Amino acid sequence: MTKPRFSLVLSFVFGLSGMLSAKAPDGNVQELFNGKDLENWTWVTENQDVKKEDIWSVKDGILYCQGTVPGYIRTNNDDYRDYLLTVEWRWPEGGSGGNNGVLLHSSTPNAIGVWPKSIEAQLGSGNAGDFWVIGTELDVPDETTRVKGRRHLNLTDGSENPFGQWNRMEITCRGDEIVVKVNDDLVNHATNCSVTEGAISLQSEGALVEFRKVELKPLP
Repeated sequence: MTKPRFSLVLSFVFGLSGMLSAKAPDGNVQELFNGKDLENWTWVTENQDVKKEDIWSVKDGILYCQGTVPGYIRTNNDDYRDYLLTVEWRWPEGGSGGNNGVLLHSSTPNAIGVWPKSIEAQLGSGNAGDFWVIGTELDVPDETTRVKGRRHLNLTDGSENPFGQWNRMEITCRGDEIVVKVNDDLVNHATNCSVTEGAISLQSEGALVEFRKVELKPLP
């Protein structure tokens, strides 16, 4: 892995220590993707002729998203807050990767195009861990070099595995802070988030992507 492209001040590192070491209470683990179907998810798209099963399917415990129509699936529960969310995904071997993301604290539909008001933790190949704000606001360290419009660049290069191999993203949301790790690398940390609760959504955005785990643990 390459070193972080931006230096972190000591106060940032120490401020993270509590969140990174926090453990969820035993039990109460919620498998948001149950490995069988998407009965607990709602499909949202601007093209009403496209059904959920046209884009999303489950086979042998893997969730496949074709990505051919812009939209997202969102949890039927819309008040998640203070949790550790674990997502495992991969881009098919031999492909060219693509774009996708986890939309945190999703609420009002169509805040920007089809996307709901939310904070996106980017899964897009080569950029996993970027934040994109969608009708929301947040702060990151070194904003003069890391903020490009709605995009807040991640802290590392090379944290993702090659196409065909599984990646693991751990997202800790506590209060108005969000910490993101990819394959055990710290890749981003947001503070002063303008939203702190909502549904959890997975994007369909232009390319085939596969998921095998979407798991949530409430934090104490």
